Amino acid sequence: MENIYRHRIIDTEVSRRLKSVGAIVLEGAKWCGKSTTAEHHCKSAIFLSDPKRKSQYLLFAEENPELILDGEIPRLIDEWQLAPELWDAVRYTVDHRRQRGQFILTGSAKPADRTKISHSGTGRFAWLRMRPMSLHESGDSSGDVSLAKLFEDPDYRIGCEANADLKKIAFLICRGGWPVVTDLPEEVALDPAQDYYNAVVNIDIREVDGVDRSVERARRLMRSYARFQGTQTSVRQIVEDMNGGDPNVMEDKTVRNYLDALRSMFVIEDMPAWNPNLKSKTAIRSTDTRYFVDPSIATSALGIGPGDLLNDLKAFGLIFETLCARDLRVYSQPLGGEVYHYRDKNGLECDAVVHLPNGQYGLIEIKLGGDAQIEAAVDSLKSLASKIDLERMKAPSFLMVLTAVGSFAYRRRDGVLVIPVTTLGA
Repeated sequence: MENIYRHRIIDTEVSRRLKSVGAIVLEGAKWCGKSTTAEHHCKSAIFLSDPKRKSQYLLFAEENPELILDGEIPRLIDEWQLAPELWDAVRYTVDHRRQRGQFILTGSAKPADRTKISHSGTGRFAWLRMRPMSLHESGDSSGDVSLAKLFEDPDYRIGCEANADLKKIAFLICRGGWPVVTDLPEEVALDPAQDYYNAVVNIDIREVDGVDRSVERARRLMRSYARFQGTQTSVRQIVEDMNGGDPNVMEDKTVRNYLDALRSMFVIEDMPAWNPNLKSKTAIRSTDTRYFVDPSIATSALGIGPGDLLNDLKAFGLIFETLCARDLRVYSQPLGGEVYHYRDKNGLECDAVVHLPNGQYGLIEIKLGGDAQIEAAVDSLKSLASKIDLERMKAPSFLMVLTAVGSFAYRRRDGVLVIPVTTLGA
């Protein structure tokens, strides 16, 4: 076990689910902290990717799975997807031991060979998604404004100072939420994001399912995807951007295959469209919004740094949305919430809708800051809120403008919240 452990928001969820289900599947991108988190909760562990023992472990998984599964519980099986046949063995063991909290399976990719899995595991497994650190987890947000309390208490008092400027936010975007960066001096803190990107395009995208994909095509795709962060760009548009006017470079089918590989590794996490009940019939755009799981992947793919973002505020704003999407997903997960976007045929949009299982939801516009941007965001939020059919849905729990900068987090006289991202937390 590591001597230094940084508590994560998902820890509470792991502890709770170990009390209610036989096995937990903790999945997410490489380097986001799954193994360290799981080690904190387990009493024994086996690491299938250990190069000295990997071949032996994979043989055990097929011939003698009990050698992998036996150990004090909760037992961690790290990178379980390397031996997908263990899934059925874990399910069988959970059924026959009839104990909760037996296993934690961590995985940085979906299993390549799913034919070795014969049962869904319903009732035996709980799936938890882990992402790179939010700003609150990395110590870059005060967390003074609690997302949970915004849903719990309509009279929740908000009023605190913020502590970031655009230069700081640009750095946090390019640094990303990788746990290793919290211990690095600022002059080298941007390196891990570039290392992660290089590993994805040079190694991981081929190892994930054994398909020998082109490094150059992977780089070109991720660069194009980064340019379209925060938009509802179609695959066809991405292909056209990658080809640069030459229709013979890559086909839609090939790009979809590469995108599937990136999704399997949890590198990209697009945001689905929200479909509310409205007073009048309105055509809602259903295309997902394009996002990497962490904003630093986008800046690494584009080969840009904080200074480049400051010189291109349009790109800055789109990639800032990726940071906010990451943090909203982290903060809403303990609430069982999902994060969506909204856009209709008339161009009315909402960057993020946090929707809870009990029907509560909050509408959020994301802006860098400044009075003009905030006022435009407020008008958009009010316009969407006015269209919702309150006989068929609840009224929104809150309307929020989530900003990069600002001196304070506060509630306006019209009730709309203006919240700098460095004050938001779970």
